[in-house]
Order: sequence, then C-alpha cells, then structure tokens
Amino acid sequence: MSGRRLNGLAALVWLGNLLLCLMLAGGWFWFSNLTQARAEADPAEAFVPVINPTRTPKPTVTPWPAPTRRATITPWPTPSPAPSLTPWAVRPANAREIGKSVEGRPLEVYRFGNGPSVKLIVAGIHGGYEHNTVELARELIAYIGDHPERIPADTTLYILPNLNPDGSARKLGVDGRANANNVDLNRNWPYNWQADWKRDGCWIWRPITGGEYAGSEPEVQALIGFIDQVKPAALISYHSAALGIFAGGRPDFPPSIRLAEAVSEVTTYPWPPIDTGCDYTGNLTDWAANTRSIPSIDIELTNHRDTEFEMNLRVLQVFLGWRP
Repeated sequence: MSGRRLNGLAALVWLGNLLLCLMLAGGWFWFSNLTQARAEADPAEAFVPVINPTRTPKPTVTPWPAPTRRATITPWPTPSPAPSLTPWAVRPANAREIGKSVEGRPLEVYRFGNGPSVKLIVAGIHGGYEHNTVELARELIAYIGDHPERIPADTTLYILPNLNPDGSARKLGVDGRANANNVDLNRNWPYNWQADWKRDGCWIWRPITGGEYAGSEPEVQALIGFIDQVKPAALISYHSAALGIFAGGRPDFPPSIRLAEAVSEVTTYPWPPIDTGCDYTGNLTDWAANTRSIPSIDIELTNHRDTEFEMNLRVLQVFLGWRP
C-alpha cells in the first residue's frame, strides 16, 4: 500500500474519532439541560447520583420504664429480742389438741382472733428434717401472743406448729423426715396420691413411702378433720429449703397463684419456684386447693437452719390481710 493511501486512511480514522467526541459532548449537553428542566418543574424527578451514601441512623427508641413492684406494706415492728421459745409448762388457753401422732404425741393448734375469715398455717410436716419450720411457727405464736392486736377484727388465725412430732423427736436431720410409719406426710394426702413415685429431682436421702393408702396416717387424718371443721379461707404450709413458693393446685388454681404472688412481693423466696423436675404427689396444698377450693401455698425457707423470722412476719401480715 502506498504512503498516500495510508495517510488518507489515518485522516479518516482521526475524523471519525472527532465526530464521535462531538456527538458524545452534544448528547451530554442535551441530557444535562433536560435534567435541569425536569428538576425545576418537579424536584422529585431530578437525577442525583449518590456515591457511598451515608446510612441514616435508626430512630432512638426510649425503653419503657421497668415495672415497679406493688407498694410494700409498712412492716410491723420487730420485737427485740426475738420471741422466747421457752416451752409452756401448761398448755395455753388458746391451744387445742386435734389428734395424736402414730406414737401418741399430741397435734396442737393455736388460735388467735375470732373473726369469720379463717387462716391456717401448718409447719413441721417433715418433722426433724425441717425443724426450722417448727421453730418459726413457735416464734410466730409467741409474737402474736405478745401482740394480739395484729390479728384483724374479721380474722381468726390458727397455727399448727408441728404436724410430725414423732419425726422431730426421733432426729434433727434426714432421719427425722418421715413419721413413725416411715411415711412422708406430704405424700399421703388423698389427691394425686401414689405409694411410690419417680425419684428424679426429688428427695432421695432415705427410703420413704407415701403410705399404705391415701390418707392412711393419723396425722393427716387429724388435719383433714380439722380443716373440714374450721374451713379456712387460705392456707400456708411451711417447708425448707430453698426452692421458693409453690401455689397449690393441679391443674393450676388461680386463687393459690394470687396468694403466692402477694407473698412473693414481701420475700426473697423464688416465685415461680425452682423446678427440679420432681413430681410432688399426694401433697397438702394440692389436696386443699383441688378438693376443698382453699387457696394454698407452700413456702420453702432458704435453708434448714434459719427461721427468717423478720421476713416471715411480713408474710404473716400479708396473709392476714389477704382476701380471695
């Protein structure tokens, strides 16, 4: 190919590139004018390229305030020193025997007040194993004896300090849990009763049974007869240790739950209670709730030593004022 032809071809290529550049520039000029005109007519139509946009922060949400517990009661003044537990030489006038244990020991209840609304506290159902519940009940008896004005005019309070005196007499500790027939008195009540049960998550330290049949034990029979006579409007069964507050009822009995909630407001006992997976067959509070429609709770003290007297004075105050 001659040099003249090469020069002509190069000129054509250069001219083509020039025309292409002019067309691109003209197109951009036309597009810019069109975009500006549309933006002036309607800003929403403007094309604004955004490179690496800044993310708009989410609106700050002010958390709801934490719910406050219900107003606490004004506690009764605590006596100093604590109530004396010196045994009575003569049975007080307000004490009454409702039956006897297997070995013939008296089952006594103490009455305070004369009102139509009856409340019942039961302790010592596991005798010497939960002896601090017996001590607590006697402290409460001594305190109310010194302060009878604490009982509302419309209320009668009964306290049974020891449902298992045979267990208490036998041993303080694991060997004092059963009654003299080796029966767990909180497994002998005639509701959801079983002679034996799965031990998973349950007390396992000694062989123990639920009795020969439901309600077989004289201690349980005596308390059933007493409950049916006085017809309490609410019941507390004291135990130890550590699992919290249990509301009686299987299935759930709403009045028992309301009582448990009211008591939990003035204590540090867990509510709902700690679940170990144990099946609590034949127990007092389920029997009371499901067969007698009595709002009932089981309160577990924190350990097997202390009575936690001051906290349970608050429990007593709430219990006396509580209505189903």
